Amino acid sequence: MAERATRDLAAQFEDEKPGRVLSGPAGLLLTMAALAVGALALWQVFRPLSQGSKYYLIIFLAGVLPLVFLAYPADLRLPARLRARRRRANRAEAIDSDRRTRALGSSGPTVTDWALVVLAVAACLYPILPIRIGSGGGGYNAFLDRQGLLAPTDLVLGTVLLLLLLEACRRTTGWILPAVCLLFLGYGYYGGLLPQSWPVAHAGLDFSQLIDAFYNSDSGFYGTPLDVAASYIVLFTIYGAVLELSGAGRFFVELSAAAFRRSRTAAGRTAVASGFLLGTVSGSGAATTVSIGAVTWPLLRRAGYPPERAGGMLAAAGVGAILSPPTLGAAAFIIAEYLGVSYLQVLGWATVPTVLYYLGILLAVEIDARRSGVRPVVIDVDSPWRLLARFGYHFASLIAIIVFLAIGVSATRAVVFAIVLTVALSFLAPRNEDRALRLTPGRLVTALVTGVRGVLAVTAVCAAAGIITATTTKTGLGPQAAALLIGGAQAATSDPTLVLVLTALLAAVALSLLGLAVPVTASFVIGWVIVGPALLDLGVAAPAAAMFVFYFAVLSEVSPPTALAAVAAAAVTGGRLVPTMWQTLRYALPAYLTPIAFVITPAGLGLLGIGGVQRIAFAAAVTALSVAVLAVAAGGWLPGVGPAGAPERVLGALAGVTVLWLEPVPVTVGVALAAVAAAGVFVRRGSAGRPSSGSPANPVEEQL
Repeated sequence: MAERATRDLAAQFEDEKPGRVLSGPAGLLLTMAALAVGALALWQVFRPLSQGSKYYLIIFLAGVLPLVFLAYPADLRLPARLRARRRRANRAEAIDSDRRTRALGSSGPTVTDWALVVLAVAACLYPILPIRIGSGGGGYNAFLDRQGLLAPTDLVLGTVLLLLLLEACRRTTGWILPAVCLLFLGYGYYGGLLPQSWPVAHAGLDFSQLIDAFYNSDSGFYGTPLDVAASYIVLFTIYGAVLELSGAGRFFVELSAAAFRRSRTAAGRTAVASGFLLGTVSGSGAATTVSIGAVTWPLLRRAGYPPERAGGMLAAAGVGAILSPPTLGAAAFIIAEYLGVSYLQVLGWATVPTVLYYLGILLAVEIDARRSGVRPVVIDVDSPWRLLARFGYHFASLIAIIVFLAIGVSATRAVVFAIVLTVALSFLAPRNEDRALRLTPGRLVTALVTGVRGVLAVTAVCAAAGIITATTTKTGLGPQAAALLIGGAQAATSDPTLVLVLTALLAAVALSLLGLAVPVTASFVIGWVIVGPALLDLGVAAPAAAMFVFYFAVLSEVSPPTALAAVAAAAVTGGRLVPTMWQTLRYALPAYLTPIAFVITPAGLGLLGIGGVQRIAFAAAVTALSVAVLAVAAGGWLPGVGPAGAPERVLGALAGVTVLWLEPVPVTVGVALAAVAAAGVFVRRGSAGRPSSGSPANPVEEQL
């Protein structure tokens, strides 16, 4: 029951809304359909359909979209993100909200839902039906032959599918993404009425041209985002469900607690390490936040952490799940497809930034512990060596994915092999432990259904993203928006370097604002087609531009005023919402600055593991110094010395930002500023006497 309550609470703060709990015929139908979709996805890895990938995408969407209307109620209330902002972050209201969600989720599908299911099946399968329907139909090849000249039946069913996808997005993510899609649709239709002197004006598209671009092209509903969802994300969600049912999540939390149980900052370190380890299989910020918070918040409370500070730590650690290899967020797979590289390369690009991100959080934890006088907490768990001996096999499948990718196995096959390995290793669970950890056939069915249910919302978002990409392609909006962005920077300066810096800053602001309104995947797709061309036009390498957009899309999870991960953390700790958001921002500060270094200087490519050992080592070392200095500036404490005053903190902040330029002169200046700031802290300590590091309270024992 506790695990179910945690999952339900996590669902409330996800980009995706919680779905129904179905039983009876509707539950059986969903289970059977989900099994079929999962089996098809696994089959496609080894025996691709001979008609091609688009044919598979049509069948996949036909299997998934109807399930959205079964699994998610209409729920015509405020957008999910606005409800999250208005929800008071305290335990009583979180419980009330949970009860309301359960009451809503327990109701079965309505007549309208069943009608939408039938329409979804018809609209999705129509392109491959071998029967004539008026002047349309006739099978897959006939449908493709009508590209650019749709029959009336094609136009009607394409419009139906467009409306169904907008409704599916509304049900799963709220009102804002459908509104954005309609905005792009309106731009495509009415853009020809704009004054042709405007940079964003175009020749205009009629409605049939738009439907053709959405329904019968490779950049619409069946474009790269849906291909990623159907080929990669569904397999990784199944893998995550298999790992969770095998007990990996519990093991990762216990191992984190055991590793730091004798440390003064054991509670904080446990929370951060748990976030990283769970993030390697989760790929979801808010869900990871709630999962680690449910276990570690009691430890943090006993150690003396205020609810807001603990919530900020939990949210920042949880969002790292979307940045942590080997299962990054869905947008990472889209990067691989857009750039035509292997997923292993994307993992390589993410490795150093992930390490730096968690380094910043750990340093903030250490500083907070010394500044606030956190009490030691003795955590009663087995030794880490004993846990590794008994349950260390949970790491095997994670390592196997990397090994398979390294030897040239495709990402899809690598994750399927990892699933098989996880199932086999689950039978190594000690017999005197919970035998439910073993993945019997019945529990495998549960994992498969859970994995497919986990991809329903993502699939709706990815298919709807085709509206955005197709409109952008047909109207040429990408280059036009890029020209506007660059032109705004050139209006302030003519220096090429400063133009790049200003463009990057403007892009960062635009992406952050965009991410407040739409889910991470959609935010990346929109950002890539709008902001990506601007960075590429200024000479930024494609990997750096893509990872820049990716990171700022992810950071919407911790950016006020929405900050869903922070809202979820506040619900767990009972802390005040706005202070929790600002604490989260402080812990996640390096993640906002490091991506800037990707694009403003060629040396920044070293942070992505590109450019040789010397460049990588230089970029990593200098950026680590920047993260450390910024942590001291934000926390107001220099470990081993004492408190930093306002002048030292300002100098430290300037130093941390300056060295991110990653060129010899700025790095030298930044290091000098950091040295002056550190000297100031030493002088301050000498004039005030050695500060107390907090009363050494007796250790508090805590049973995990």
